[in-house]
Amino acid sequence: MASFPLRVNEKEIVRSRTIGELLAPVAPFDKKCGRENWTVAFAPDGSYFAWSQGHRTVKLVPWSQCLKNFLLHGTKNITNSSSLRLSRQNSDGGQKNKPREHIIDCGDIVWSLAFGSSVPEKQSRCVNIEWHRFRFGQDQLLLATGLNNGRIKIWDVYTGKLLLNLVDHTEVVRDLTFAPDGSLILVSASRDKSLRVWDLKDDGNMMKVLRGHQNWVYSCAFSPDSSMLCSVGASKAFAV
Repeated sequence: MASFPLRVNEKEIVRSRTIGELLAPVAPFDKKCGRENWTVAFAPDGSYFAWSQGHRTVKLVPWSQCLKNFLLHGTKNITNSSSLRLSRQNSDGGQKNKPREHIIDCGDIVWSLAFGSSVPEKQSRCVNIEWHRFRFGQDQLLLATGLNNGRIKIWDVYTGKLLLNLVDHTEVVRDLTFAPDGSLILVSASRDKSLRVWDLKDDGNMMKVLRGHQNWVYSCAFSPDSSMLCSVGASKAFAV
């Protein structure tokens, strides 16, 4: 039986209410977007909300505008309504990294999502950093998507552009997590019984393979100081 810590007021939890509803398109069914929603994620700074819409697509929604629409229109808000669409002018007048809505076609069923952002002083472990294709700045926001075919695709949140395609897993990528220290270290958990550690500041180089599980790995998480990683898997397995 689960219980809450003494500091948690369970009566307050009971009072929680729905503030809005996000609906995926239901027709036409084009094998990209269906009725199933597999995973959701918030950006670390609260600027974006991401959710998978059925088979292949992920919708990125600027959260502040979405929340404003919820408050204005009540719980019946539907973000794919044309009257509520969010837009942005791509001008040089301070609009470069303004949040705007994107729909990303990932090419396969999306099982997991994770946002990552960079901290400048956290450098790559790679010595020859001058050869890198990408130099992620402090204003960069990335979205990692874990797919049914074992691939992990890394997207630029502001533009919707595909940056990296990580291909070493051989089964479904069930979970993704970025180190919270801004180093852009990404860990993936897969049905291939492994966790893999990637350095996105080193162009997505795979740093390490962790094989402590005997069965599927379902989920993984960093400690707040990024010093420890824990994971859970099938057969009640737990690893740190």
